[in-house]
Amino acid sequence: MRLTKTVRIAVHAVLLGNLLALSACTDGARQGPPKGGPPGGMALPVETAAVETGAVAREVSTVGTLRANESVMIRSEIAGRVAAVHFREGDTVTENAPLISLDDAELRAQLAESAATVKLAELNFARAQEIYDKKLLSKQNYDEALARLSEARARRNLQQARLAKTRIHAPFSGVLGLRRVSAGDYIKEGDDIVNLEDIHSLKLDFRVPETYLAGVKQEQEVNVRVDAYPDESFKGKVYAIDPRLDEQTRSVLLRARIPNPGLRLRPGMFARVALVLEHRAEALLIPEQALWPIGDEQFVFRVVDGKALLAKVQTGQREGGKVEIGAGLSAGDTVVTAGQTKLRDGMAVQVTGQPGEKTPAAPTGR
Repeated sequence: MRLTKTVRIAVHAVLLGNLLALSACTDGARQGPPKGGPPGGMALPVETAAVETGAVAREVSTVGTLRANESVMIRSEIAGRVAAVHFREGDTVTENAPLISLDDAELRAQLAESAATVKLAELNFARAQEIYDKKLLSKQNYDEALARLSEARARRNLQQARLAKTRIHAPFSGVLGLRRVSAGDYIKEGDDIVNLEDIHSLKLDFRVPETYLAGVKQEQEVNVRVDAYPDESFKGKVYAIDPRLDEQTRSVLLRARIPNPGLRLRPGMFARVALVLEHRAEALLIPEQALWPIGDEQFVFRVVDGKALLAKVQTGQREGGKVEIGAGLSAGDTVVTAGQTKLRDGMAVQVTGQPGEKTPAAPTGR
């Protein structure tokens, strides 16, 4: 019976010791890496990198659609038979280049008739003017002769305008699409003929959430990527901002202009857009692997006089494996990039290499 009590007391003592040890470990973890050096005073090998200065950009990522700088469907304003097609599909044409000619024989005849009517009305008005000046013609007859002349001239001008519409020209320079008519076709008013697209530069329409509205302005840079050229980025600038926000998405519509040398980009392409809200030319940068998170905060180990000192930092933009440091470090500081798992604040360290350097492999025995 006494032996049993002794065993129980021993068991309780062991359990109590384990609980106290577990509590101490938990408290140490909450407070972060404890201070102290490595066992036996040996320096821990680590890799380091210097804090650099460089340019970073604050961006917002979104998607958009490319549109032609100018786009129009060429249509006829009058009905008629197609006499000639003056272009080939896919041609690049200049402004006022001829595209379609309609049969104009009837309109020319009507114009000739109108011209003859004008000539007769001019002669009649000249006689009326002469008689009126001699006080032998009433004012009413004089006014009627003048009105007939004006009417004849108006009819002639109308016929000239209709005749001009039988020649359809390009309203601006661009690339022609696929034609919808052939020579000999009879087309009605408003029938489609061919689409014309100015794609020497493109418009990019995209939206950003209203939370970014205060930082959005004209002339901001955009970087665009499309699936057709996944390894390339195309640059442009914002030139228009819609004054009205979309009530459904609470976003603002922006339009940028994208230069298109070589005409590789096409209207209708889906675009991944990075809108640059702000440039910082002298930002502090460190490799992302130097960060050592503890809870919700970010730390780094800064190497000073052969020791690793834990430093709290404030991070910013991340790009290309680099992270911006807003506070906690200075240019030229050295931070640990590999080996943090065994580090403690104040521990002696030995720098073995920089990121990207290869450590020689140990020889293998036979």
